[in-house]
Amino acid sequence: MAHGRGPARMSPAIEDLFRAAAAARARAHAPYSGFPVGAALRDETGTIHAGCNVENAAYPVGTCAEAGAIAAMVAGGGRRIDAILVLGGGAELVTPCGACRQRIREFTEGATPIHVAGPDGLRRTFSLDELLPASFGPETLGGGR
Repeated sequence: MAHGRGPARMSPAIEDLFRAAAAARARAHAPYSGFPVGAALRDETGTIHAGCNVENAAYPVGTCAEAGAIAAMVAGGGRRIDAILVLGGGAELVTPCGACRQRIREFTEGATPIHVAGPDGLRRTFSLDELLPASFGPETLGGGR
């Protein structure tokens, strides 16, 4: 697990997520913020699904990259996130927003890795529990998995 801000060595599995997120980020629609973001996740079958942020002139109608990747997973038949990577620019870590942390939680549990990357590569890996401790999930409502 990388803990600094510089790029870390990526495993082949993380490299696959990075490439998919980078391709999605290149297609982002971010004319207002100028901050394109890509996300890619691996579902329970090993299939990779990607998404990008899509902004809208009528804030806050836009969609986050993570939400796009999750929607692609569900549309493709996936029901569980095994790992996710978020790729943004700038010097700071680009972690999922609070709403996306909850969206991710709907399809996984606390130990799931959330990889945060910049254009130069992997910057840090968190568990969902680190980003969303004591979270509210489907089992809270008696919905179990």
